[in-house]
Amino acid sequence: MQKNKIPIRPLLAVLGSILSVQIGAAIAKELFPAIGAALTAMLRIGLSALLLLAVNRPGFNTLSRVQWRAVIPYGLCLGAMNLIFYLALSRIPLGIAVTLEFMGPLLLVVFSSKRAIEFLWILLAAGGIALMTPWNNTNIDLFGACMALLAGAFWAGYIVMGRRVSAVLDGRQAVTIGMLFALLVALPFALGSGTIVNFKSSMIIPALALALFCSAVPFSLEIYSLKYIPTKTFSILMSMEPAVAAICGLIFLKEFLSVQEYAAVVLVVIASVGATIGNRKDMGKIAPEV
Repeated sequence: MQKNKIPIRPLLAVLGSILSVQIGAAIAKELFPAIGAALTAMLRIGLSALLLLAVNRPGFNTLSRVQWRAVIPYGLCLGAMNLIFYLALSRIPLGIAVTLEFMGPLLLVVFSSKRAIEFLWILLAAGGIALMTPWNNTNIDLFGACMALLAGAFWAGYIVMGRRVSAVLDGRQAVTIGMLFALLVALPFALGSGTIVNFKSSMIIPALALALFCSAVPFSLEIYSLKYIPTKTFSILMSMEPAVAAICGLIFLKEFLSVQEYAAVVLVVIASVGATIGNRKDMGKIAPEV
């Protein structure tokens, strides 16, 4: 009976990942205006890769063809997701970017759901997203909005590919090697942006903190959790990001939300808790998606 319950460690790993990303987002505000989206993304990914290489020391020579076929697309998807989201963030407000990006994981939940009750949690999460989106704003940059939606598609792909690579490769190796391929995606755009001349020595510490909190820590926690948590449960748990972002914004950035936005946070949290409880019996039965 006990084996059918949700393991607590993977759930805590997801929550830790969400919290880490939002702390990193607060740090990124110090870098983003000065060096641009592409270079910020490259620093985030590149420094994360160096940190993970130093800690995990992956055995490149020991990987099989099956493992390479899993980790390469995972890494490329990881890099595209980060780069494209930062490009979106340079054109549209953070709240709108996060909202549009989340449509990717949300649609993944819709397509993977089989029981009617699960659509209730999807509707609640969607309602929360709708409340957090300033639909009356007519000055939204179309390119930025499209980039956010595209980042959401890569986010959904990252979830699926993360499940696949976690089934054939140790999580620490997968994240470390995946980061190297993610760097290959961001590097040409960063060098082509021409903002590297704006990078100053005083930005080194914030850049390292950004890499640690936005990539190295959360992706390591997520690749671990994806080994135990079904894709649809993971996706809806990630809908807690607006709630954690609101708390981190209040604590670190002194950003206050409206009553409507707090109502949205409540809906999203209810959806996350409902999805988690509803999938308790599936935890011991879901095999990795390979």
